[in-house]
Amino acid sequence: MFNKNIKLVLAVAILAVAVWQFTENNIGNGIFLILIAALVVLTYFKNEVIIMAFFKLRKQDMEGADRILNKIKDPAGALVPKQEGYYNYLKGIITSQTNLNAAEKYLRRAVELGLNMPEDLAMAKLQLAGIAITKNRKVEAEKLLAEAKKLDSKGMLKDQINMMKANLKRGPVQQMRRY
Repeated sequence: MFNKNIKLVLAVAILAVAVWQFTENNIGNGIFLILIAALVVLTYFKNEVIIMAFFKLRKQDMEGADRILNKIKDPAGALVPKQEGYYNYLKGIITSQTNLNAAEKYLRRAVELGLNMPEDLAMAKLQLAGIAITKNRKVEAEKLLAEAKKLDSKGMLKDQINMMKANLKRGPVQQMRRY
């Protein structure tokens, strides 16, 4: 995976070679190089590593998705802000299985950076509300659930939001006493 600035320099260099090929009357080579430059520019806006991690996550392969995401060494340097938001979103979902504090950090960063789709942002806020419920922060959880409901315009998360609200009404999780 290349740094985002290297991708842009590479695209400009390929485009310059394409123009040179056009001036030499090698039209086919020029068109092919323009297509390659377009592919490089596409990877600038849609990171290939994040797309592969989404596919792994869709197959419920959390370890594989985490392994793929760990290939990104410096998210701030290698990704544009929206991609960094999705990187943090995916890391938050993956780490929520094992470490709630780290997951909360990743998900808050994802919400701060922003996500392209409102449904993804609603899911991140729903995850944060679940973490807030487990940490007995009722006011914050209610606020996050209201924001998630507002962002869920297609109603895909309606059942999960209602379930979280029911959990919130039950009150804090009681510890079992052992005698």
